[in-house]
Amino acid sequence: MAAVNDRGPVVTGADLGDARRRNVPGTPQTVAVVPEPDDKKKVKKEPSFLEILDQWEWIIAPIVFTALAFFTRLYKIGLSNIVTWDEAHFGKFGSHYLKREFYFDVHPPAGKLLVGLSGYLAGYNGSFEFKSGETYPPELNYTFMRQFNAFWGAICVPLAYWTAKELKLRRNAVWLVTLMVLCENSYTTISRFILLDSMLLFGTVATTLCWAKFHGQRKNSFEPEWFFWLFMTGLSIGFVTSVKLVGLFVTALVGLYTIEDLWNKFGDTKMPISTLAAHVGTRVVGLIILPFLVYLLSFAIHFAVLTNSGPGDAQMSSLFQANLRGTEVGRNSPLEVAIGSKVTIKNMGYGGGLLHSHVQTYPEGSGQQQVTCYHHKDANNDWFFYPNRRDADYDAAAEPRFIADGQTIRLLHSQTGRNLHSHQIAAPITKADWEVSSYGNITVGDEKDHWKIEVVSDAASRDRSKIRTLTTAFRLKHEVLGCYLRAGNVNLPQWGFKQIEVTCTKDNKPRDTYTHWNIESHINEKLPPGDPGQYRSPFFKDFVHLNVAMMTSNNALVPDPDKQDDLASQWWQWPILHVGLRMCGWDDKIVKYFLLGNPLVYWGSTAGLGVFGLLTVWYILRWQRGYRELSQFDIDQIHYAGIYPVIGWFLHYLPFVIMARVTYVHHYYPALYFAILTFGFLTDWFTRNQKKIVQYATYAVLDATVIGLYIYFIPICWGMTGPNRQYGYMKWFDTWRMSDA
Repeated sequence: MAAVNDRGPVVTGADLGDARRRNVPGTPQTVAVVPEPDDKKKVKKEPSFLEILDQWEWIIAPIVFTALAFFTRLYKIGLSNIVTWDEAHFGKFGSHYLKREFYFDVHPPAGKLLVGLSGYLAGYNGSFEFKSGETYPPELNYTFMRQFNAFWGAICVPLAYWTAKELKLRRNAVWLVTLMVLCENSYTTISRFILLDSMLLFGTVATTLCWAKFHGQRKNSFEPEWFFWLFMTGLSIGFVTSVKLVGLFVTALVGLYTIEDLWNKFGDTKMPISTLAAHVGTRVVGLIILPFLVYLLSFAIHFAVLTNSGPGDAQMSSLFQANLRGTEVGRNSPLEVAIGSKVTIKNMGYGGGLLHSHVQTYPEGSGQQQVTCYHHKDANNDWFFYPNRRDADYDAAAEPRFIADGQTIRLLHSQTGRNLHSHQIAAPITKADWEVSSYGNITVGDEKDHWKIEVVSDAASRDRSKIRTLTTAFRLKHEVLGCYLRAGNVNLPQWGFKQIEVTCTKDNKPRDTYTHWNIESHINEKLPPGDPGQYRSPFFKDFVHLNVAMMTSNNALVPDPDKQDDLASQWWQWPILHVGLRMCGWDDKIVKYFLLGNPLVYWGSTAGLGVFGLLTVWYILRWQRGYRELSQFDIDQIHYAGIYPVIGWFLHYLPFVIMARVTYVHHYYPALYFAILTFGFLTDWFTRNQKKIVQYATYAVLDATVIGLYIYFIPICWGMTGPNRQYGYMKWFDTWRMSDA
């Protein structure tokens, strides 16, 4: 009977019985054939509403999540009308772009260019100073500028959905990851102000998505979609590193993946060398050259827009400054330098400052007056060229005596009257060099005040018989010690105001640009004014110069032991959600915002990192004992959806453990995203073989808790109005200072 049923509905049971009764030898066999059932003629059954939702989930879910993301990031975004937290910095930088004034900051320009663009689109003219706590003027549409920034934070939510999906997580885990990004309170709060963090998060999430997509195309090498995601990964890397240099951490993650991928291909002996070379070449173009060009482009736009003199001029080379509109550098300065000339002297090393001295003395060593390099313009940067003690004294009424290559001179500090001096005492930081100080006066001193000028080059002339403003690069050799005046990018401690250490180096390296100096400004009433600023500084030199200055200044952002920073926090406090951050004043009349994460997102993701480590050790031990329970798909899933997010977390977290600079809670936010991906992987891994009821119950509890805690803490995101004590119910720990209760 089973065999008959396998052939399909040919005859009915009654017909078969009748056929058997007639199955007599010599009797003709007749089988009644039943007509085809009428079911095929019926209309196909319509899918239910739930089946439609299931079928179109890949479109409906990201749309719903995106709508919720925009709602949570935009709702009541203009409630507070005061400059909040780092809006004082980044709003001001946007103002500089609108006024086209050159400024300096430790971060690359792309994010701040976008802030400037938001101001331009809002009709803002750049006149507001963005002082912390000030009320926005009526003519400044700060709400639009915040909405522009919120866009980048909101778009992270659908990107997280697609990333989890591309990492082959099951639907429930994909939704959980997306909900954890959507309902992360700190992500919501940080996206609602004029800051760079939402753009940094967007760049990090976008790069991770593009990497996952590119990995998904690994079996379709050199196909159009493979090329598309390769170059999209490169563009994302270029964007995120152009917002903040923290973007280099996700770049390192992609770099590690690329190295592993190429290593595996190198081990494939069946792959032709030409194909392997093509793989290497395309990755060099897509993941190195393309990101670098994007990064370079952000600086090209930066320089093209900021053509007016501004507060950041002193960070750049003298020639660069001389070509800014409204600058005093090189304007009406005599072209050739003479004895008696009052000058400022600029170090030509990348990130170099102006030779500087002040009345404060070295706490150790000689105890004489400090000499430093300083990036801001003030009267303590002024020096006079004076004759050495063997030459005739300076006579203001006599004809000018021009300074030439090989001449020995003294440099007299304008404000204190002391001589630039060096002696055989170790420098305060760079102990291998000699200390440089200001000592004596016009009449008191010795030959250790003497410096010999050695011309290195001149951008305007081959004639080295005279020193020229801006264009002549020269070195200053100590006549007695034979060392050279140098200002490397080493910052002094707080007693030296974090300014750059100036030393006398014993190494004679003519190509060491940190021993090269030029005259930046020049005053001498006996000499005719010139126009030395007609020569331009090359773009690439300006690009490198600014990047070195950025890194030098960033390294100087170390905690001040003499001051207490209530906003700063330590690296160990972030993963356990030990502290938050007050973003503004805490007066009852002010709308208050507090940076704090969703407890389940933080504690769950942090615990997940430890659990993943144990899981990895467990499978390694079982593998060594001969167990082979993991399929190749399982191994790949642990590898790419588990190990790489953990590596991403380490790459974004460990640098802040090591670095000495001052740190805040928002520095953890990119690392948190990778911890969330790890948590999503683990939840998917541990529930994949469970009964449906267990799976649904697990995800229902997790999703409901994430959403519930998000709503519970939503006042810290949308703004707390009235007395802060009424929000004491959220103060689970004393370190959560959203309330004074």
